[in-house]
Amino acid sequence: MTPTALAPIALAPAVLVFDYGEVISREPSAADRAALVARAGVAPEREADFWREYWAHREALDQGTRSIAEYWAAVAAGSGVALSPIDVHELWAIDHRGWLSVDPGTLAVLHALQAGGTRLALLSNAGADFSGWLRHGSFGALFERVFVSGELGLVKPNADIYEHVIAELGIAPADFLFVDNRAENVEGARAVGGDGHVFTDAVSLERWLRERAG
Repeated sequence: MTPTALAPIALAPAVLVFDYGEVISREPSAADRAALVARAGVAPEREADFWREYWAHREALDQGTRSIAEYWAAVAAGSGVALSPIDVHELWAIDHRGWLSVDPGTLAVLHALQAGGTRLALLSNAGADFSGWLRHGSFGALFERVFVSGELGLVKPNADIYEHVIAELGIAPADFLFVDNRAENVEGARAVGGDGHVFTDAVSLERWLRERAG
């Protein structure tokens, strides 16, 4: 069902900065995860190892300090599989597709903010390969700036990435409001003088925003 259009939300002079994964996007589905494990050729008894390695090496990929090929080599080594270059290309595509869904509830909130004249930006821990989707996908036009960790060489929740965003947006730290599904990333925004909301669902997000709007 398509969400009903929401009344505008005006929060100027604050700038709302949104995370992407599991905030604007939905998490990869069970089918997405199963397809990735199957294509990697992971034995059933090693599936837990696969997911441990998948996340353990993600920060380096998101920071741009490890290439896609290096990332999958590390995941494979910890999962007991061997991958060819062709395997890596296919795994990259399957993994990438799993993060390309969108949450219509969150998008409705974003449109309400835009209608209220609230400035919007996006800040995602993601490899540089996601930058085209984030900037030029249909929702990219909602944001005046898109910041991708893999391009910056910086990652959340380190203070330097928030300070970079604040400086680039030309705002005071107190006007920096950050929405992320991870509490540590929201705490990182608060640590540099901003504030934020730990995302669980669009309804709670809208309630928090309207309370701030008064």
